[in-house]
This record gives sequence, structure tokens and C-alpha cells, in this order.
Amino acid sequence: MEHSFSSKNRNTKLKEDSIKTLLILASTISILTTFGILFSILFEAIEFFKMKSFWYFITGSEWSPGTDNSKFGAIPIFAGTFMITGIALSLAIPVGLGSAIYMSEYASPRTRDYLKPALEVLAGIPTVVYGFFAAITIAPLIVDIADVLALEATFNSALACGLVMGVMIIPVISSLSDDVIRAVPSSQRKAALALGLTQGETIRDIVLPSALPGIISACLLGLSKALGETMIVVMAAGLRPNLTWNPLDDMTTVTVRIVDSLVGDQAFDSPETLSAFGLGLILFFVTLVLNIISLKLIRKFKEKYKVNTL
Repeated sequence: MEHSFSSKNRNTKLKEDSIKTLLILASTISILTTFGILFSILFEAIEFFKMKSFWYFITGSEWSPGTDNSKFGAIPIFAGTFMITGIALSLAIPVGLGSAIYMSEYASPRTRDYLKPALEVLAGIPTVVYGFFAAITIAPLIVDIADVLALEATFNSALACGLVMGVMIIPVISSLSDDVIRAVPSSQRKAALALGLTQGETIRDIVLPSALPGIISACLLGLSKALGETMIVVMAAGLRPNLTWNPLDDMTTVTVRIVDSLVGDQAFDSPETLSAFGLGLILFFVTLVLNIISLKLIRKFKEKYKVNTL
């Protein structure tokens, strides 16, 4: 009997050790993949910066590859990237968060069963379809509205691209926010209502602060999706690097310029092609900084909420 018990313990420990080894292996593969991506970009980017000035690359305001006096100033490209991303988030965050609050706090179970799948259908639409929608429907509509307001808008405006991109990332923010809001214990809602708070005050003062780390994560995921989008920008905003504050003008983004640089007829070791790796490296570090900032915000809100609930 004692021998059987000891053998069972050994088998259990062996299984646990095997599972632990597999989990360590999975973690190691994930980490090594990240470093592999970084180094594959870094080495080619270094070759590019040997040919062209790194300082002008990050501060220059003119991007004109393939000319006799090629210039690789990335400011117009990153300005277009952040302009279009900002427009997308200004639409997606209010709409996505508002729909998540409605579905989790106000909608009946029957209504929610219909609304959530309908909203998540947007996540399954190919980005090329969004590109057609932006180029054929939204862009001409914006031009017509601008004409009525005596403004000048192009058919490849950043505004049209940003709005459609915002529609694309609404389900990302909405679905994740809905899950984290519903994860807040119902006992907290009941306690707040018992103390005399209205439902709106309970959502504002209790539910949203509790769910804020998850909401920030959802917004960050939407931001990453917007920064990495290519097809909508190609079809709706174009390829021209344009340094402007006017969202009615055409602009381009980092990912579009990367694709344009890599699919051309230039040699792989030419500055025009290697500039794609320089752009990719800067974009990598921009997203890394945004991730670090968001993680710090999440930890800050978690600590604040823990203090408030003690």
C-alpha cells in the first residue's frame, strides 16, 4: 500500500515537472521570438544608418527616396501615422467603451445576445473591404461635406482613413472592455446602490475604476492595431509623405512606406530598400515605449484601487 502511494506521488510529480518544462519552453520561445524580430530588423537598420544620417532620419522633414539627392527625413511619415491613429482612437474609444458599458450594465441578456455578436462581426471583415468602404463611400462624403463648409479636402484624406480605421478597431476595444467590466464583482455594485448611489454614479465611481486596467489594455491593443494597419491607408490615404496639421490632406503611414520600399525594383542593399528597416526599428521602439507607459498606468491604477478598497 505504501509502495503504491509512493509510486502515485512520483507519477504526479513527473507530470507536474513535465507541464512546468513545457510552460518554460513556451515562455522561452515567446521571448526568443521577440528578440529574433528585433535583431532581424536591427542589423539591416544599422546598414541603412551607415549610409544615411540617423539624426536627419529622426528629425528631417523631407522624404524623397529614389532621386538624385535622396532625403530620408521620417518626421512626415510618423506625423501621418500618429494623425491617422489619433483620429481612429478618437472615434473607437468613446464608441467602443460606450457600447461596452451599455451591453454590460444596461442591456437585457436578450438584447446583449443580439448586439454583441453583431458588433463583433466588424472584427471579421477583411481590412481590404474597409479600404474599399473608405475610398468609395467615406472619402467622397467628406469631400462633399468640406465643399458645403467652403473647405478643401482631398479624396485621400487622413480623416477618411482615420474614421474607417476607428470603425475597424471598435470591436477590439468594445469586446475586451465588456469582458473586464462584467468581471467586476456584482457585490460592489449592490453595495454602492445600497449606499444611495444611482446606477450612473455606480458605473462612474465604482465599476469603471475597477475595470480601468483592463480598459487601458483594450485601448492599447486598439492603438497597436491602428499603428500596424496598412491596407486601409494604401487605399484611402495614399503614399505621399506630407507634413501637415490638416486632416483633410492626404498623408501616409510607416507601415505603408515599409511596404512600398520593399516591393520596389531597387536592390536589397540600396538605401531605398533598407530605409524600411530603419522605419520598422523606430516603430518598434515607439510601440515599446507606449507599452511601457501603459503598463505603468495599469500598475498605478491597480495600486490606487487596492488602497481605496482596503
